[in-house]
Amino acid sequence: MNSNERNIDLLEHIIKYCDEIFETQAYFGNSFEVFRANSIYKNAVAMCIMQIGELAGHLTDSFKETYSGVPWRNIKGMRNIVAHEYGDVSITTVWETINEDLPLLRDYCNSILKQYKAGI
Repeated sequence: MNSNERNIDLLEHIIKYCDEIFETQAYFGNSFEVFRANSIYKNAVAMCIMQIGELAGHLTDSFKETYSGVPWRNIKGMRNIVAHEYGDVSITTVWETINEDLPLLRDYCNSILKQYKAGI
């Protein structure tokens, strides 16, 4: 697998984890109060955020430079915060991330996939 194919594979996995978060929201409800109070909900979302950040960290530098429409470095940074400072993570920040940032990330990754598939 060449580096471009690897990047595409990583994007597909990022999209999968975004979708898992959205499915989790659909299951528990799109309520901040429920999210804040339910550790299972928070943990499920946190695991997906960690996976997204880990995958983003494996994208090649040239890929991230070419597709700079999202802050790849911040995505990796969020993963590090969730992984290493979980007890201190702002629940509000996580909620904003899943409701504001993840839909944009998923859409951006999907647009890159469409470009890639159109070029094959």
